[in-house]
Amino acid sequence: MASDNFVDYVKIHCTSGNGGGGSTHYRREKYIPKGGPDGGDGGRGGHVIIRGNKQLWTLLHLKYQKHIKAGHGAHGSGNLKTGAQGKDIYIEVPLGTLAKDEDTGEVLFEITEDGEERILQRGGRGGLGNNHFKSATNQTPRYAQPGEEGEEGWKILELKVLADVGLVGFPNAGKSTLLSVVSAAKPEIANYPFTTLRPNLGIVSYRDHRSFIMADIPGIIEGAHTGKGLGLRFLRHIERNSLLLFMVPIDSEDIKKEYGVLLNELKLYNPELLHKDRLLAITKSDMLDDELIEQVRKELPEVPHVFISSVSGKGIVDLKDLIWKHLSND
Repeated sequence: MASDNFVDYVKIHCTSGNGGGGSTHYRREKYIPKGGPDGGDGGRGGHVIIRGNKQLWTLLHLKYQKHIKAGHGAHGSGNLKTGAQGKDIYIEVPLGTLAKDEDTGEVLFEITEDGEERILQRGGRGGLGNNHFKSATNQTPRYAQPGEEGEEGWKILELKVLADVGLVGFPNAGKSTLLSVVSAAKPEIANYPFTTLRPNLGIVSYRDHRSFIMADIPGIIEGAHTGKGLGLRFLRHIERNSLLLFMVPIDSEDIKKEYGVLLNELKLYNPELLHKDRLLAITKSDMLDDELIEQVRKELPEVPHVFISSVSGKGIVDLKDLIWKHLSND
């Protein structure tokens, strides 16, 4: 997925339809000059509805569609005819999309399943026709209910990437390189911080035609939980990953300390992230021989780990096996 096409936050103004008014019609036929009330009800105003679509990965299609309006309900008419319902408007979104109220910041709902539909703005109810108001003492009511007005307001749609494995590491830890090697994804790769500005997703093939989704997400820096660097934009996506793969290069000054800083940033942002399964990949391991690797291994944190090199392919199969073991809880 090209990073320029990945949009994970949009603000849209939604207006649902007004309900149609009830009718004050009276039955008038050739031989029934003074028939009773037969005014029909007004039609419901159209809803603005959010619908999950597993084929979408981004909110790009909504970036320039700022105003969304549903149709108004039609008025009721004689012979107890109900007015037509206003046209509902459907907004297709990727799975993992949150809907929020712009004014209060309240999370309204989250879309997690393909085809799941939730009403974002509810259309106004149609008014009742005069037929509903007749009684023994008022056989010819001359009034009907007006339709309810629709709702309008700014809403925020925010995407949290749904992936099986999220890559966690400082900038230039080799996350994008790994993703390019194990999947068909083509993230931008360069030797400077924050090459990755948007999440990149790749489907990693495994044995027996099985696969899992890996997300390369912008690198953490110390203080990311306060918004430093790409901060909160990154950490939001980490929340939706089943498994966190920490990546630290073997030439790091202190691998254990670097892992601790990364873990602490996740904890300060959302302590629940510490409950996710964690693995550690020591990257660029082709730089050292087996004897030096064993020395490094003694200093590692107590977390399942594997030494890899995305360039030489060292340890990549072992890494896939370790990931699959944890994803399938074998």
